[in-house]
Amino acid sequence: MPSSRKSFAIKCIIAIAVMYLCIHVLSNTGASQAIRQLQQSGRNLAALDPQQNVEPLVVEPVKEVYNVEATKAVVETTQKPQVSVLDKVKEITKCLDRPMVARVQQRGDYWVLYNYVMPEKTFKCHESITYTTHADYSFMDNLLPLLDKWRGPISLALHAPGTDFKNTLDSIAYLRDCTDSLVKEYVTFHIYFSTKHVPKEVPRHNHVFAEPFNCSSSPPFANVSSDQMYKSQKKLLYPVNVGRNVARETAQTHYVLPSDIELYPSPNIIPQFLEMIADNSGPLLSKNPKVFPLHLFEVSANQQVPDSKTKLKEMLANGTAVPFHKKLCPGCHSVPKAKEWQTANETENLRVFHVGKRNGKFIHWEPIFIGTHADPLYDERLSWEGKSDKMTQGYALCVLDYDFLILNKAFLVHRPGIKVYKKDQKRAMLAARTNQLIKKIIFPELKVLYGVRKGCAV
Repeated sequence: MPSSRKSFAIKCIIAIAVMYLCIHVLSNTGASQAIRQLQQSGRNLAALDPQQNVEPLVVEPVKEVYNVEATKAVVETTQKPQVSVLDKVKEITKCLDRPMVARVQQRGDYWVLYNYVMPEKTFKCHESITYTTHADYSFMDNLLPLLDKWRGPISLALHAPGTDFKNTLDSIAYLRDCTDSLVKEYVTFHIYFSTKHVPKEVPRHNHVFAEPFNCSSSPPFANVSSDQMYKSQKKLLYPVNVGRNVARETAQTHYVLPSDIELYPSPNIIPQFLEMIADNSGPLLSKNPKVFPLHLFEVSANQQVPDSKTKLKEMLANGTAVPFHKKLCPGCHSVPKAKEWQTANETENLRVFHVGKRNGKFIHWEPIFIGTHADPLYDERLSWEGKSDKMTQGYALCVLDYDFLILNKAFLVHRPGIKVYKKDQKRAMLAARTNQLIKKIIFPELKVLYGVRKGCAV
């Protein structure tokens, strides 16, 4: 009896040893390694689809190298998530976010209400492009068509001296309360006026609109004649460059498009431009400072603004569209490789068509471009009536050896109506005075501040 018990015990020990040996062998097979590798890659075996009839303990221990490499690829994909376009833009630009804060500040001879009426949406520096522009309230009917094309942040500086201030506030209220919700979402309004023409009452920024605007009344900016405006009655010049600088300096985004409120952009510029920046190839790798000019056009008064380069080409061919200021000052907006650009077919992606310079034939070029906060500002001593208001900035860009990276399918179209030359004796006199101001005072200053470069001129 004792011997039989002893024999049974020995058999149990042997059986246990055999089982342990089997487990040990199985734990070192390729199947078990594959399981551990999947676990290490962050995949939970419990998540495997039972419909796949996976039998991990029966997998043949062959192709072990293949399984390891495949698992390695899974691990690398898991550990290195795809970088988004905006992340790449942030990394490339190394931009800093710019908070939007309302403030009252004196700027030379002007009081400025910065960020006086703020939008619902805010942006980090790499998330969009800001269209920066200027106007008085009589031009505010352009805001809706501009927004419809742009679909992004707009920074608008409004000149509102004296009694024009009240009409300006009413125009802002009407646009925000009675029109497209895009106005409230995207548009930041700044207001400025001369220290000699301060309005009688200026509400604090957080008490501007105590009540909703009465939308049954007509838009305050509708059918406004020049002689109705305080600016005209007081014979004030329009300080265009004060508005340009105020609107640009307050933009939250790294990239800005300083333009005029009557110039409507082709659609989808923002996402396509940021994708191009994220791609960061070709001329974008140049060490020179750079801006991205857009071609400018005018269309007949009875035409719609074209929504693609393909449509624009058709209109250029039949004469319903022309290059900007063709009948006014063709040399001012003559773009390098313009004819080649107009004949080139529209492409899917936005890319650099040609790298130009502001010299030679284009020595007096006044480009409108996507740039950054690092670009030279506009001289605030110059007025719209005196003309040449962007020439001094153009000289600075030339001397600093900027590359002008002309975009292949992005463009601006002026509000319908082709301008023709009209004699204006008063404006001609102001233009002559401006030329003397630039020649005798501003240009010598620019040469001291920026230096000189052969081929650069104001």
